[in-house]
Amino acid sequence: MGTSPGTGGARKRCLFKLSPPEDPERKPEGSTSVCSLPSAEPREEAEEAEKAVFTWEVKANDRTYNNQFKEKAFLCWERRKYKGNIIHTAKYNFFSFLPLNLYEQFHRMSNSYFLFIIILQGVFPEISTMPWFTLFAPLVCLLLIRAIRDLVDDIGRHRSDSTVNNRPCEMLVGERFLCKKWKDLHVGDLVRLHDTNIVPADMLLLASTEPSSLCYVETADIDGETNLKYRQALLVTHHGLTTVKSMASFQGKVVCEEPNSRMHYFTGHLEWEGKKYSLDSGNILLRGCKIRNTDTCYGMVIYAGFDTKIMRNCGKVHLKRTKIDRLMNKLVIMICIFVVLISMALTLGFWNKVKEFKTKHYYVPGLHVYSLTTETFFILLSFIILLSVMMPMAMFITAEFIYLGNSIFIDWDVEMYYAPQDLPAKARSTSLNVQLGQVGYIFSDKTGTLTQNIMTFKKCCINGTVYSPEQEDASYKENPFLWNAFADGKLLFRNSKLLSIVRNNKDKMVREFWRLLAICHTVMVEEKDNQLFYQAASPDEEALVTAARNFGYVFLARTQDSITVMELGEQRVYQVLAMMDFNSIRKRMSVLVRKPEGSIYLYTKGADTVIFERLLKKDVYKKGRTVKAATEEALTSFAEETLRTLCLAYKKVEEDQYKEWYQRHQEAKILLENRAQALHQVYEEIEQNLQLLGITAIEDRLQDGVPETIQCLKKGNIKVWVLTGDKQETAVNIGYACQLLSENMHILNEEQITEILEAYQETKNNLPQIKMTAMIVSGEFLDQLMKSAAGPMLQNKDSNTPQSPEVWRERAFVELACCCTAVICCRVTPKQKALIVALVKKYQKVVTLAIGDGANDVNMIKTADIGVGLAGQEGMQAVQNSDYMLAQFRFLRRLLLVHGRWSYMRVCKFLRYFIYKTLAIMMVQIWFAFYSGFTAQPLYEGWFLALFNLLYTTLPVLYIGLFEQDVSDEQSLELPELYIAGQKDELFNYWVFFQAITHGTVTSLVNFFMTLWISHDIIGPISDYQSFATVMSLSGLLSVTMEVILIIKYWTVLTVLAIFFSLCFYIVVTRASQSFWLFTISPTTFPFLSVEQNVLFHPYIPLLIMLNVSLNTLPVLAFRVIYQALKQLRLKEEEEEEKEEVEEVPIEEIAMVPRARRSSYAFSHQEGYANLITQGTIMRRSLGVNKYTSDEDHSSSIDAV
Repeated sequence: MGTSPGTGGARKRCLFKLSPPEDPERKPEGSTSVCSLPSAEPREEAEEAEKAVFTWEVKANDRTYNNQFKEKAFLCWERRKYKGNIIHTAKYNFFSFLPLNLYEQFHRMSNSYFLFIIILQGVFPEISTMPWFTLFAPLVCLLLIRAIRDLVDDIGRHRSDSTVNNRPCEMLVGERFLCKKWKDLHVGDLVRLHDTNIVPADMLLLASTEPSSLCYVETADIDGETNLKYRQALLVTHHGLTTVKSMASFQGKVVCEEPNSRMHYFTGHLEWEGKKYSLDSGNILLRGCKIRNTDTCYGMVIYAGFDTKIMRNCGKVHLKRTKIDRLMNKLVIMICIFVVLISMALTLGFWNKVKEFKTKHYYVPGLHVYSLTTETFFILLSFIILLSVMMPMAMFITAEFIYLGNSIFIDWDVEMYYAPQDLPAKARSTSLNVQLGQVGYIFSDKTGTLTQNIMTFKKCCINGTVYSPEQEDASYKENPFLWNAFADGKLLFRNSKLLSIVRNNKDKMVREFWRLLAICHTVMVEEKDNQLFYQAASPDEEALVTAARNFGYVFLARTQDSITVMELGEQRVYQVLAMMDFNSIRKRMSVLVRKPEGSIYLYTKGADTVIFERLLKKDVYKKGRTVKAATEEALTSFAEETLRTLCLAYKKVEEDQYKEWYQRHQEAKILLENRAQALHQVYEEIEQNLQLLGITAIEDRLQDGVPETIQCLKKGNIKVWVLTGDKQETAVNIGYACQLLSENMHILNEEQITEILEAYQETKNNLPQIKMTAMIVSGEFLDQLMKSAAGPMLQNKDSNTPQSPEVWRERAFVELACCCTAVICCRVTPKQKALIVALVKKYQKVVTLAIGDGANDVNMIKTADIGVGLAGQEGMQAVQNSDYMLAQFRFLRRLLLVHGRWSYMRVCKFLRYFIYKTLAIMMVQIWFAFYSGFTAQPLYEGWFLALFNLLYTTLPVLYIGLFEQDVSDEQSLELPELYIAGQKDELFNYWVFFQAITHGTVTSLVNFFMTLWISHDIIGPISDYQSFATVMSLSGLLSVTMEVILIIKYWTVLTVLAIFFSLCFYIVVTRASQSFWLFTISPTTFPFLSVEQNVLFHPYIPLLIMLNVSLNTLPVLAFRVIYQALKQLRLKEEEEEEKEEVEEVPIEEIAMVPRARRSSYAFSHQEGYANLITQGTIMRRSLGVNKYTSDEDHSSSIDAV
């Protein structure tokens, strides 16, 4: 039923890193669970969960038993408690798409408004001033465009779901493992997985072909980390389930906690053959993990589908709306109210007009079909329909094309194309481009987003001498390690001087330095095709052992009590006497070995703070003190370069001293109580009077351009928060490396944050003003502050409504965090990431952007206003749930500062101009009503009304929305301060909207009354209604055209063509609609017979039109020039005042000493495999031993269904 670990020779191994399983009872710093981030839940919650009654019962190979459990769904209707493994993340299905999409679309007030007008036109055709189809066709077009966009997005989700649900897996059916699909799995099913398989559901590991049923998993698609972690089956299932028949007859029952989102935590027990066996997270394989370096493993499904922990953390699909969309919804309501009020006022004028007419002209017989009240009501509806064009539907249709065009520009931008992976940027959502120009907070993952998760050996200091990498072009062109047959060729560190010293083999300190790196570790090695592959507990350890390997000290093999090293071509076997592993308290690792010559040496590596205090106190020689001082200086230098440092030391142990220590060590190992404390004390005894060898410096490589991108974004007033599940020291080190943190920045820790919040609550004063301060908190600390994050919205800050202490602290914490220059949240779960984003959105009312690359970032990406997924080696789940896809973090700079700012500026200018030109034309209808007896008679020709927004002014508007630029893309990147305008909503707000209304109203007043005044009491070409309407049409069209000429800043050939063709369309269509041929066909449809030709034939009509255009253009132009001049003067004065304030007014700061940043690797390093190695658990058995055998000669191999 599987292959032996040794059968068929050595298997293929990859360079992955291992980390041990997590003990839910003891969580040392650095421990990491299989599919999630480190613990961030409070211990109290874990204790409550342990005390809770387990209500989740799953029996192996018994679907009938599992299906009997029901849960209440609605009223008396019950459904199965245990979900299937099929998932649906899409919003719509075949039946729900149309009703649900229409429901969402008519949540937009503009769509509801247009539908109301169309209903009026259809129900009362006799009062309609325009045909009903003039609004119905554009509305259908608008709904169709948005529906197609939503459908395309949802089809992508369906395809993703189908791909996942139809992945193959091997499920036990009867006594054979058959090839099934993920969607066929249910709780209780037994599944067989092979190397590189993805775990289809949360499963209990039953057995594997590895020693002691270990199973190695990679969580790249869960948390973005490529280092391996191991899980281990229970001893009872490891020995009891050895054949297919034994698995087919397995009737064990797992009793555990209900499905939850705590990915790091699991508690339950297995009931089998009358006994109970405790289970924890170290026995569980979570959905989404990938099996690595394990031939075969077997598991039992516990949670399936949406009950799995990763799906519980994914969150729901949110309908994302931009700030401008929400503002436009409010403006539509305002315009609707305005139209109704104006219509009522004009209807009141009609009422008075009719009564006055009947009073004066009582002798005229009544010709009204309806009563006065009914007629007045019809006039009211007529005015509402006539003035409904003040909210033009063409504006919303054009906006959709503008959004689409700007999204295409993002896809086409070669500056955001990543050639190594052939990945361009991709706008997966077309409706959020404008919001890219208003982002205030960026929430970023660390691993895989800011960093490459690649550790490289950068520098070292040996015996006080620093060895730095040399320039490639200055040293040697070929690989300097060709002399070493075991060199892997991947080491980028080059130093000819050090290499020469190593090869000469005369410097004892250099020899012991590399020997320590080759011996003092818990790395496992595998040989395949004469090549060595290392598996390390952390990427740092692999980098150190690989460096030693390239310099001639090659770690070849290990057994339970020995380690084999090839030293400059000579194979040496060291007897391992004791291994003292890393943990969060010791911050160091030591190995006690006996050399082949018989002497005993202790090799130690760890943090400088713990190594230096254990050095030999009496430096007899001056050189020893000099070496220590030089090493400390190198430590400081490496720390300033944000390198991860590690101190190395050793000493010779005398035989008598070792025998005495060994006796105490053996006694401590067999203690039943306080064993860990006793061992720690024994280790402390031997790790004294060390001799310093040197230090290593590891670089956690950032992605290209990350520091420059963060600095540029900070200049644009965009705050960057890092939300990571990694350890605090590692995250802080990366914070310095990417220049999110600086040396002169104060760091607020959790105790200081608590003190500030308590003082704030007691005094009720404002929070202290903090300058150059960063905040670093853990997930456990945040959990206490976010208990009410999912609760109802809080009252405003000025409200007198009492708030609970938790809610108050929550608000105060967010305000304090937002005052800081940078915030780093460590060891947070995916759900906590989303809650942090939700809190900032809730209290700060800002646009948020979340960026990540792993499945653990999906919830955060969905919660933020804008989600950006990075495509890479960590999987595509983040991309599939994102709004934008990028290949590198550095492209975020161009996405926001160029495309985002341009999109925001274009859409704002487009909206302002569209509102202006619509009111400039349509407000004339109101003024005309005073001279038409308030009869709702339209002034313009029907074809002009229908085509004004659709044809005569469309091209310039489209040009503004697609191609307008105030500055070039290079200037946008050089001047990130320009981005602040979008954050403050400066380009489109209520004041800008009021300006557009005022400007349009003034334009309409000038055009109407100037034309009316000049033509008053003159018998001429504009004394009739049609001629007057034609002059008004042309005056309005040319006035709005001059306005668009003034506001466009980026002139190209397209600009000239857009304006030219717009005017040509007017001339051609007007001549055609006023032709004699169309008039003879339908006089009622084309009543304006040659009116324009007759009017323009008179010379003073063009002069009148030019006068109207000049009066509308020249004052506005003069006002803008004067305003800009005054604005520049005001800005200069403000800058001078700010400089004076900075020099004179001191800012209250929180006094703190900047934190030391040495040995971040040692502080963050997690416990390795010392116990497994010394116990022999991880060691392989001899070849030819196959644990899993079958009575049917491996009939359990994959059979086709």
